[in-house]
Amino acid sequence: MMINSRNILIILTSFLLSSYPTVQAQHIEVQSHLKKYYDQFNVEGTFVLYDQEADRYLVYNPALSDQAVTPASTFKICHSLIGLETGNIEDENHIIHWDSVERQLPIWNKDHDLKNAFKNSTVWYYQELAKTIGTSQMEDWLNKAQYGNANTSGGIDRFWLSGGLRITPKQQVDFLRRIHNYQLPFSKRSIDILKKIMVSNDTADFIVRSKTGLGQQDNQNIGWYVGYIETKTNVYYFANCIQSKTIDYEHFINARTEIVDLILRELNLINE
Repeated sequence: MMINSRNILIILTSFLLSSYPTVQAQHIEVQSHLKKYYDQFNVEGTFVLYDQEADRYLVYNPALSDQAVTPASTFKICHSLIGLETGNIEDENHIIHWDSVERQLPIWNKDHDLKNAFKNSTVWYYQELAKTIGTSQMEDWLNKAQYGNANTSGGIDRFWLSGGLRITPKQQVDFLRRIHNYQLPFSKRSIDILKKIMVSNDTADFIVRSKTGLGQQDNQNIGWYVGYIETKTNVYYFANCIQSKTIDYEHFINARTEIVDLILRELNLINE
C-alpha cells in the first residue's frame, strides 16, 4: 500500500500537536513590577497566578517559578488526600492521639483531628499518618498524582520536610487546578473533604482555600503560601515562594501571606 507524502505530513503534524506539552500554548504575562513587594520584605521570591477564565498565567520572576524546592507543610494538601484515599484517615474528624511529647508550638501539644492538624500545620500528626500509609503506598500515590518529583528519600516521616521531595511554584499551581477541577486520581469524596479543610477565608464575594509552608534547603529559608480564590465568576490559583539566607522569624513568616495579599489587592482580586 502506497502512502503519499501529503498523508505522511498530516500524520506527523497530528502526532506532534498531540504530544506537545499543553503548557507551551498557555499565555504567560511577566509581572516585573511586583518586585517592589519582595523588596519591601527584603526577600527573594516568585509569584505565580493562573486566571482560569482568561487561561493565562501572571508570573513574577519566571526563573524562580521553575525552581523546585521543598514543599514543607504545603505537602499537607496532597498528604491529606493520600491519607483519605487509602483509608488511613476516615474524614476531617479523624483523631490521632498526642504522644505527650512537648513540641515547639504549644498548640500542637494535644490530640488532633485532620481539620485542626491542617489548620495548625501540626507536623507530628502528618508524620504519624505517613508512617501508617507507608513508603510503598506513598510513592505509588505521589506518582499517580504527579506531585513534584515524587521523591520520598530522607525517611517516610521527613521526606517533605528535610528529604528529597521537591516541587516548583508552577507545579503547585497546576496541582491546585487539578484539585479544584477533580482531575486527580482521588475520589470526589476525598477531594471534597480536602476542599472543606483548606478554607481560610469565606466571604460573600469569594472563598480562599490555602496552605502555608516553612522550611530550609541549601542554607536558604523557604517560605510558601499557595491556594486558590473562588469568586462568583472565576477561579484564581496562586503560589508564592520566598527565600532568604537570614531570617527574622516573625517577619519572614508574615511575608509569605502579606506579599500575596498586597498583590491580590493590586490586581483587584480581593477587596475586603
